[in-house]
Amino acid sequence: MPKLFTFIIGLIFAIGLGISGMTQPAKVIGFLDLFSGWDPSLAFVMCGAIGVHFISYQIQKKSPKPVFEAAFVIPKSQILTPQLIGGSALFGIGWAVGGFCPGPAIVSTVSLHPKALIFFASMAVGMTLFHFIKGKSPTLSVN
Repeated sequence: MPKLFTFIIGLIFAIGLGISGMTQPAKVIGFLDLFSGWDPSLAFVMCGAIGVHFISYQIQKKSPKPVFEAAFVIPKSQILTPQLIGGSALFGIGWAVGGFCPGPAIVSTVSLHPKALIFFASMAVGMTLFHFIKGKSPTLSVN
């Protein structure tokens, strides 16, 4: 049953990305380009996501445990490492240049648009390469 709920939540997320325009690179780049024809519409999407997260996090803090897991897993580290800062910068640069971030890129692959497929393939190669260099096995799992 938890995998069914995971699938349903992922499907709702994918539909939301499509409806909001987050899967359209031109719209994303228009939002990130502050100097020529800035499109602020994605700011409303982001504010809505932040609002939903804020409310759900407040509920989570009062809950003893998740419905389908033994405990919540909340990162405790607040250390800013060069890897974290560099990775964040690389993420932002990739988003600005390609017009995709990982979630919308995955959703966009169903369109079979070459730009989405190239971005997704590049992302997958980069993630696999990172895990290979770090000596970890790349895994994709939904528990």
